[in-house]
Amino acid sequence: MRKKLLCIIFLFLLALGGCGAQDGNSHVPVAGEEIIPSNYAKEKNWMLLEEKGQKPADVFYLYPTSWARKDKKDYPVSTIQAKNMRKRARSVAASQARAFDMAGNLYAPYYRQVEAAFILDRDQEEQMAYYGGVPKTDVIAAFDYYIKHYNQGRPFLLVGHSQGAVMVKEILFDYMDKNPEVYKRMVAAYVIGFSVTEQELEEHPYLKFAEGPEDTGVIISYNTEAPGMTEKNPTVLPGAVCINPISWTRDETPASASENAGSLIKAEGREQKLEGFADARIDKERGTVICSTVDPAVYHSSDVEHFPLGIFHRFDFRFYYYNLKENAQVRVERFLEEWDGGR
Repeated sequence: MRKKLLCIIFLFLLALGGCGAQDGNSHVPVAGEEIIPSNYAKEKNWMLLEEKGQKPADVFYLYPTSWARKDKKDYPVSTIQAKNMRKRARSVAASQARAFDMAGNLYAPYYRQVEAAFILDRDQEEQMAYYGGVPKTDVIAAFDYYIKHYNQGRPFLLVGHSQGAVMVKEILFDYMDKNPEVYKRMVAAYVIGFSVTEQELEEHPYLKFAEGPEDTGVIISYNTEAPGMTEKNPTVLPGAVCINPISWTRDETPASASENAGSLIKAEGREQKLEGFADARIDKERGTVICSTVDPAVYHSSDVEHFPLGIFHRFDFRFYYYNLKENAQVRVERFLEEWDGGR
């Protein structure tokens, strides 16, 4: 009886994803362990939820890392209720998710996250193991709940940035593999700020990477850097593939800043649309998008230890904001033109 009770308590702690009784030295669950997901029947666990779904397509959005410990002795995985994570997630979603609000009804769950400071110094295999633990458990549960209770058979976009992009990949590699009938309704997956690799595409041959501005059922992915970067970018993996977010092509032909539909940049104390701000060119050897018209000394991460000057990770969305906004609508329109309504 005592053993059964201890097992229940342990599973309860895993479900919480961290609490006052746990600290930075406690075990952090990894992929393959039994973890109880957060409850997505509770509306409070959704950041964005359009229950009636008036538009003909949906957008399922996953925010980037928004969780940071106040004390490094604290548990490195957030709870689902963590106030600072929720506040930061809402702030980021106000720009990122809203770039897609014309393309479809917005759905965005809160999900438990692994802190960046905990994970970025680890090798790729360890990182994927931790991402595949608590965060993946929540995201898969949230997406499954969305499909069964909110989607109503509509086409949908997947959108994520940074840790959110890793979670979109988990949906693509796991859920879509097991649910091909759902994958048929996917308009596109915007995996921004974390690499998709040639090896991953080979391992999941049902997936396709975008080749142009209008193809559907595809993955769109890129990471943005300044020219001449040689330092490690923690979000870029060996064999990374990407697409130019201005021209929507895969070759190395530069797209000028004048061709950019507009960036969303804070200037003069407010966020505003800037035209002619950011150019884009693919560097196939590095597997990134190069932006040469923006000063790295001005536009950089607060975490320069992991994201040195010249890595524009924070601005992957913002530099090409209106290109993403327009492209999402184009792909949805094309999908709806060709879709048979699931028949």
